Amino acid sequence: MASIMEGPLSKWTNVMKGWQYRWFVLDYNAGLLSYYTSKDKMMRGSRRGCVRLRGAVIGIDDEDDSTFTITVDQKTFHFQARDADEREKWIHALEETILRHTLSLQGLEAGFVPTIQDFDKKLAESDAYLQILIDQLKLFDDKLQSCKDEEQRKKIEILKETTCSMVESIKHCIVLLQIAKDQSNEDKHADDFISTINPVDVLYLPNPLEPSVISTMPTQTVLPAGSGQSAPSSSLTTPSHVNLSPNTVPDFSYSSSEDEFYDADEFYQSSTSPKRCIDSSGSADVLTHSSTANSLKRPDTTESLDSSISNGTNDADLFDPHDDKEDDGEGESVEEHKSVIMHLLSQVRLGMDLTKVVLPTFILEKRSLLEMYADFFAHPDLFVSIGEHKDPKDRMVQVVKWYLSAFHAGRKGSVAKKPYNPILGEMFQCHWVLEGTENDEISDPISDGPLPWASKNNVKFLAEQVSHHPPISAFYAECYNKRIQFNAHIWTKSKFLGMSIGVHNIGQGCVTCLDYDEHYILNFPNGYGRSILTVPWVELGGECNISCSKTGYSACINFHTKPFYGGKKHRVTAEIFYPNDKKAFCSIEGEWNGVMDIKYATGESAVFIDTKKMPMVKKKVRKLEDQEEYESRRLWKDVTNNLKIRDIDAATEAKHRLEERQRAEARERKEAELQWETRLFHEDGECWVYDEPLLKRMAAVKH
Repeated sequence: MASIMEGPLSKWTNVMKGWQYRWFVLDYNAGLLSYYTSKDKMMRGSRRGCVRLRGAVIGIDDEDDSTFTITVDQKTFHFQARDADEREKWIHALEETILRHTLSLQGLEAGFVPTIQDFDKKLAESDAYLQILIDQLKLFDDKLQSCKDEEQRKKIEILKETTCSMVESIKHCIVLLQIAKDQSNEDKHADDFISTINPVDVLYLPNPLEPSVISTMPTQTVLPAGSGQSAPSSSLTTPSHVNLSPNTVPDFSYSSSEDEFYDADEFYQSSTSPKRCIDSSGSADVLTHSSTANSLKRPDTTESLDSSISNGTNDADLFDPHDDKEDDGEGESVEEHKSVIMHLLSQVRLGMDLTKVVLPTFILEKRSLLEMYADFFAHPDLFVSIGEHKDPKDRMVQVVKWYLSAFHAGRKGSVAKKPYNPILGEMFQCHWVLEGTENDEISDPISDGPLPWASKNNVKFLAEQVSHHPPISAFYAECYNKRIQFNAHIWTKSKFLGMSIGVHNIGQGCVTCLDYDEHYILNFPNGYGRSILTVPWVELGGECNISCSKTGYSACINFHTKPFYGGKKHRVTAEIFYPNDKKAFCSIEGEWNGVMDIKYATGESAVFIDTKKMPMVKKKVRKLEDQEEYESRRLWKDVTNNLKIRDIDAATEAKHRLEERQRAEARERKEAELQWETRLFHEDGECWVYDEPLLKRMAAVKH
């Protein structure tokens, strides 16, 4: 019988511009979510609208635990449950329904028709699994003979009894499958074997001899203020009164004309604007198009979705002639690869950690995550000028200014992309030449510390992948002559949100001004890859803080995610506080990839940062032949080169070789009982610290 769930939810209506109470009925076998203005109207069969779930995608907001969306038929529908638990129950039931109908859709669209040989193969697999289960069953007898503890014996007997029931059920299923196969062989239309599979567009009528399988929902919900209705508090009844004929499943999802509740304007804008500018990159991964299923079966892949903010890269050709003009994928719309993405989405669940999920290559960026972190210093002049301010108040303002300038340096392309996840031991090194010091580039090098080939006037950067589980990247930057350094580590953790990918950046950074012995501790915002089925784009979200324990100055920065009902993208607000003062002496507001204005408590205001007018300084990287084996560009060169010529299979194979080498090295260390040793950083409590920071080297010189 169809598993049917029903209960109250609130839905967003564009006409009323607010949440409205409705009664919803989910039909598992029909693949349909219907809604009514009340439970009484549902009893009378007066349906207000419905959502077809075949091919639909559920989405949630990582910062809101009661709302969710369903995107299908070029519409996005918005719903609100009473609380997180109620939302979870609805989402679980909806996902099961979507999975069943979407997989059927994919099989039909691909023209796949199962043959008798396919049937035989699955029967053989079932028989093999049955034999394994029978062998395991024999182990229970051995355990019972050797077990002397009465309580333990009872537990084993219960397990044995349950396993016996499973074995009998599987035997029965195999027999029925064999009968079905024999009947199909006798059918003169055996080639049309797919016709024996029940269609998914109709409601299956229950067998009156079989018990009903009903999923129930709590019937009480907290309604938004002003809804004018209250939810019923009585227990759910069996929805046997829902009398839907097979013809009631419409060709498209619909809502009554005066009661539209999908976010149509925004969705159509994102899905029909493949050439609009994307200011940051999203999340994706390597997957060969021609072998989607095989790639998805590799559960031990090291690449993941654990990076979110893909900032720009601009390198000088004087060092590595690396082509940094990213192919933005013009003409390579995600729509062209939608079947690949839909196959992927059918394998995941909302909230799932995506560490081992493999994603399509066509939205993979041609550089490593370690190189991405270097883009925090795309404006090195702002970084080195922190220590030039005499007033601690001004130094804090300058730290905030550098910090807020660090997130916009993304490629200007139409498709958001994601860098390679670095392998254990990978490194990246580069430097920037400050304006006015170009002639000092090859003079006055530093023999100790990072990048001994660079000048004392340069801003130097290095990064190392210090851990694989969890994936932790550590990076360090300094300017010797300006007596300033920065040390940070980030552990990324990704989550599938339906229409979005959420990436939590766990870790912190520390700006150190040596002349004032000041340490500014800061953390990083979360990233969200939005609209993964149309034109991916990235937004930042979450609260970040910057504080200096010595001076007492602090700042609170909020990256605002765009709400679905109105609001702007990429908004950021910040406040900077005096020591021991809860009232901010200045506030900052704007877009982190646009213009940000500052307003002081005195009433004075000015443009704080205009990212559109700020030229980015190109970073310099040594030529590939001069790089070490594990430096990012040399390490990933085969993957990068094949991606440039769009040879997806070769790129995937090159990446797979790197992964296999890493696994082999891990096995060798395990067999030899050796621990991995980092090269540039060491663990200090919960942080990863560069071995030879400028602060340490300066202290050694003094002594």
